[in-house]
Amino acid sequence: MNIIRGLVKVNWTGKDMDTYLLQKEYIDTLVIPLVKVETKMDNMKTSASSTEFVMHLASLIETQFKGRMMFAPPFAYTSATDKQQMAETTMQEFSDTTFKHVFFLTTDHTWTSMDLPGQVIWMPSIPLENMDASLRQSILEDQLRQSLPIFTEQWSKQ
Repeated sequence: MNIIRGLVKVNWTGKDMDTYLLQKEYIDTLVIPLVKVETKMDNMKTSASSTEFVMHLASLIETQFKGRMMFAPPFAYTSATDKQQMAETTMQEFSDTTFKHVFFLTTDHTWTSMDLPGQVIWMPSIPLENMDASLRQSILEDQLRQSLPIFTEQWSKQ
């Protein structure tokens, strides 16, 4: 797992973009991590923990599917954000790219009840901060196994 100072590496770098531009005919999938930023003191720790979980899971998925997927930097939003508009605007912005599949990766269940232009992968947040590395890896691999059918189902619809 690519970790920089305790945070998961965001896969939107110049080097990663060079790879995408050279191999865009093979990289047909974009994954956009969605992270809810809670501004109320009582919910800030849960929000941070959920972000950590999503970013670790995104890193593991990216490692598994390197060469097929590109990961956008995490899109952060608050309770006041119009999520439908956010998703539609994001999809519009990426409409001129070669991505045939767009997935939103989130721990916020409210995204699953929306009619979105991309596919939502929702995973319940699991607090990772107090786990030892092997348990954390095992849990993330289990979550990866649960997300695989979602990716493969969409890819088979080409």
